[in-house]
This record gives sequence, C-alpha cells and structure tokens, in this order.
Amino acid sequence: MITLIGEVFLAAFIGLAGGIAVGSGMVAFLVVLDIIPRLAQISRSFSKIHAYEAAVVLGSLVFTWVDFSDLHMHLFPMGAALFGLFAGCFVGLLAAALTEIVNVLPILAKRVGMDSYRIVLLMAMIFGKVIGSLFEWLFY
Repeated sequence: MITLIGEVFLAAFIGLAGGIAVGSGMVAFLVVLDIIPRLAQISRSFSKIHAYEAAVVLGSLVFTWVDFSDLHMHLFPMGAALFGLFAGCFVGLLAAALTEIVNVLPILAKRVGMDSYRIVLLMAMIFGKVIGSLFEWLFY
C-alpha cells in the first residue's frame, strides 16, 4: 500500500514527467519547425520577431497561471467557439511538431551514441505515452 508520502512523490513524478513531455513538444514546435522565423518570413515582419517571442512566452505563462488558478471565464457561445478553435489549432500544430521529433530521433540517437538502442528508446516513449494516457483516463 502506498503511503501518503509515496502518493505525493508519485504525483510529483507524474507531474514532472508530464511537464517535461509538454515542454519538449513546445520546444519541438518552436525550434524544429522554426515557427517564429517562418511567421516573420511569411508576414515580412522581421522587425517584430521579438514581439512574437514575447507573445509565445507571455501566452505560456498566462495560460499556465489560468490552468492552476480558479479563474472561470463566462464566455458567450461564439466566444467559446472561437477560443476552442484557437485551442484546437494549437493542439494540432503541437501534434504535428511531435511527429517531426520522431523523425529527429534516429539522428539524435546516433549523435549521443545510442544508435543500437534506438528501438528501445522509441518503445519506451510509446509505452510511456500509452501507460500515462491509461493512468489519466482510469484514475482521473
């Protein structure tokens, strides 16, 4: 039986692992796909690149605070739909960025000397995602 301290450490470990996974996806989204430089290139606004970076950091901080606080937003139906549309676009782009990371894994494994463990590394990521999803669905 898990004690209270064990439960706290387990929750902290799961939270840290989830944060690392989401943070890795965000870094992949920004770095691997070069989202901010591409945005500046397409819109021809290289002078505003610092504003784009600040918007990404500020958005991450604000919505992390909103997630942890008891803030409730009472939006009218079209406002909620618009917010849902933007959230869906973000999740879709994040998922696309994560698939790009899978393409980077063989190169990374070769550079750090883990080329012979590439399948084990990939399977650990897959099983970790499946077990984490099942844990969240079954217990939360």
